[in-house]
Amino acid sequence: MPPARDQNPDNDWPDARDETPDERADRNWNEMLQELRVLQTGTQILTGFLLALAFQPTFADLDEGQQTVYLVLIVLSALTSIVALAPVALHRILFQHRAKPQVVSYGHAALITALVTVSLLLVGVVGFVFDVVVGRPAAIAAVIAFAVVVLALWVAGPLMIRARLTPRAVR
Repeated sequence: MPPARDQNPDNDWPDARDETPDERADRNWNEMLQELRVLQTGTQILTGFLLALAFQPTFADLDEGQQTVYLVLIVLSALTSIVALAPVALHRILFQHRAKPQVVSYGHAALITALVTVSLLLVGVVGFVFDVVVGRPAAIAAVIAFAVVVLALWVAGPLMIRARLTPRAVR
């Protein structure tokens, strides 16, 4: 007898895919891994850039506030890497325990958390560079501008698209 197909009875979303719950979990895991790879690569490059700064001769010229921001950025960078790798660690620990749906759910939460920390990191790095290169007023303006762009592209835009996709029964 073939495995039961998931009709998604507890969800108002129509199920257009003909897949078992295990197939869905595998597909979701693979999609999430791709997203994690993109996030992790960018974070690793940014971390390398930040770590190299401390060994530049002009690093000693930073004021106390700039040094504090730099250290916060290092912590955010490390935290982003840790959070983005957490689903992989969980997958390794639960490997062959038939817990793929739980791994996917955990990974989803970790990926959202990593997107929050990487957004803070990116905005912070732009602000830090503007502060060092052209001064604090320009840094504040850059932080505000980039925070607005992140909120528009990573939150408002996706939520607007999601609202348009919501089934009529849910509206």
